[in-house]
Amino acid sequence: MMNYRYFIELHFNGKNYHGWQIQPNAHTIQGELNEKLSIILKRTIETVGAGRTDAGVHARYFVAHFDTEKSLKNINTLVVKLNSFLPGDICIKNIYPVNKNYHARFDVISRTYKYFISTQKDIFHQDYAWQIYYDLDIDRMNKGAKELMKYSDFTSFSKLHTDVKTNNCKVLSAHWTREENQLIFTITADRFLRNMVRSIVGTFADLGRRKTGIRELKKIIDARNRSFAGESAPAHGLFLYNIEYPYPLGQNIV
Repeated sequence: MMNYRYFIELHFNGKNYHGWQIQPNAHTIQGELNEKLSIILKRTIETVGAGRTDAGVHARYFVAHFDTEKSLKNINTLVVKLNSFLPGDICIKNIYPVNKNYHARFDVISRTYKYFISTQKDIFHQDYAWQIYYDLDIDRMNKGAKELMKYSDFTSFSKLHTDVKTNNCKVLSAHWTREENQLIFTITADRFLRNMVRSIVGTFADLGRRKTGIRELKKIIDARNRSFAGESAPAHGLFLYNIEYPYPLGQNIV
């Protein structure tokens, strides 16, 4: 019987992985973490993540939990050992005990993603931003972002044939900002569908190029059909930036 639960805060570069979740014959973040934790703790450890990420997507902030039969005595040493065992593109920030009823996935209130577009050639960000060299109208894209908060069904931006029970999401905020030669899309919602942010960004790129307008965007969402939306933006420009829980993290909350 597992009596102790621990939360892990980490971040990762997703370039070399098929996302967070373990899959057959695929290199994943969860697979690496489970393997290295099991070696160090000398027992089988299975982590539970705050959610999935697509192949190639990065996380500036991610949360997972795992259970053990015995309490961990020296967590700081565990963090150091784990970081030394893990590949250089996965970094553990913190591990701490929590109430055994807390759940890294089911307790999430909201998640925030950022998508980065470089409007000029930038060799230092080419692995972390979508390179687009034509002009994008950020004002039109922000008008489109406001429309997202008027809807709940985002089937048009969902990957086909997923196993979710509903395609309803509550978008809490969405906006575009410009920082030098980058456009940054920030979106927060109570939940996200698979491929949702990348589909939205690809559609908004068409909006920014004036290939479509706000009226067409509304028709795309109302259609509830993935084929109506634009192509998905590349995975390497997408970062999971924040995860909110109904209780404070980063401290012992048992």
